[in-house]
Amino acid sequence: MSIADWFAVRPPRNPGRFFLSIVLLSLVTCTMSRADAADRPNVLVILVDDLGYGDLSCYGAKDLKSPHVDRLASEGMTFSDFYANCPVCSPTRAALLTGQYQDMVGVQGVIRTHPENSWGYLAEDAILLPQVLGDAGYHTAIVGKWHLGLEAPNRPNDRGFDLFHGFLGDMMDDYYHHRRHDINYMRRNTEEIDPEGHATDLFTDWACAYINERSGQDEPFFLYLAYNAPHTPIQPPEDWLERVKEREPGISEKRAKLVALIEHMDDGIGRVLHCLENSGQADNTLVVFSSDNGGQLNVGANNGPLRDGKQSVYEGGLKVPTIVRWPGKIEAGSKTDLRALSMDIFPTVLSATCVEVNHEIDGRSFLPTLRGESQEPLREDWFFRRREGGLRYGGKTIEAVIRGEWKLLQNSPFEPLELYNLKDDPLEQHDLSQTNRAVFNSLAASLRRQIQRYGTVPWQKPEK
Repeated sequence: MSIADWFAVRPPRNPGRFFLSIVLLSLVTCTMSRADAADRPNVLVILVDDLGYGDLSCYGAKDLKSPHVDRLASEGMTFSDFYANCPVCSPTRAALLTGQYQDMVGVQGVIRTHPENSWGYLAEDAILLPQVLGDAGYHTAIVGKWHLGLEAPNRPNDRGFDLFHGFLGDMMDDYYHHRRHDINYMRRNTEEIDPEGHATDLFTDWACAYINERSGQDEPFFLYLAYNAPHTPIQPPEDWLERVKEREPGISEKRAKLVALIEHMDDGIGRVLHCLENSGQADNTLVVFSSDNGGQLNVGANNGPLRDGKQSVYEGGLKVPTIVRWPGKIEAGSKTDLRALSMDIFPTVLSATCVEVNHEIDGRSFLPTLRGESQEPLREDWFFRRREGGLRYGGKTIEAVIRGEWKLLQNSPFEPLELYNLKDDPLEQHDLSQTNRAVFNSLAASLRRQIQRYGTVPWQKPEK
């Protein structure tokens, strides 16, 4: 279908933004037929859960060793200014998989087991990355945490994944028993399963099994590997915990447990990368590594030189470690300060795989940056939002907008907006909302317009 045909059948909400996205994608996208799919790269997206900006040795951690993710950094490109779409789980996952602001696909907050405490519903007309790649000849799989719906039509197999091997729900109450509220959400496709072992090891094993199965196949693959580590409960295997304690004298019990959980996860990532190499697929696989939000401070996370952490729209809740490796395409050991968002992974993957996007998205490809080319900022205004319940939020939202070096935020729905200059004040200590009203008013107006746009999309399950 041509762009003109698509516009006639499904007019976009914002025509200017739509055509800009098409133009940007056309600059970095090549044209291949479905028959040429075998010549396209495999794609492995590794999304970890609640990893702090400073909780990798390649991002400055001194009491933690992450040799396998560090190796990804040494062989690819490291981002210093990459943001999660949201400071909590479900919304960022929705943004990554749709290339849109999470509110535009109905996931304003965390999707949970009980409806009275669930703050999003994945829109049934949302188009996910596995659907687009599947239509272009890819085999698609998710291993690990889904967290975008518990029943049809919002399970992974309903939304374009050929294989689902993992956990439907939000968090596990125990890494070994894999239950949430005494409900077993472990699945292989739609079949309930009850495997034994630590969840990180299971997800690693299942990812390796999938990679080995795809070796020698005509179809390239897209694997979305979503670890639930290092999310609570902080439950590393005992031998990993003892190793950290022996190596780091004086480390607190809380910090030691989190470090051990991260190091155990890093080891699993290393095993997955080793499977790519042993199966002869590493050189033709684009690997993206990121986190869904910042680290949780009260369990010992380190967000580096950033304020606050998970659940917060201060920098520590939003800025995340991100690395991309693509042998022969990305300069080894390269770094970039290009600002990007989780939702930008969607068009970047499509650009790299020569697959066109034929619908409106908010994401922008950063493939030129990966190739070492200069690139203009991906957007002028960067929006962040999260809805939550309880007395702390009352079902309301917190939000932020960044424009250049300026950031306007409201970290509680019951507190005033705050304004910071991130260049002069990266720790967000000096609120300028009363002394720079021109910037304040301009950003506030932009944020209001975006909130109006979000209001066009329901975020609860529609009544039938």
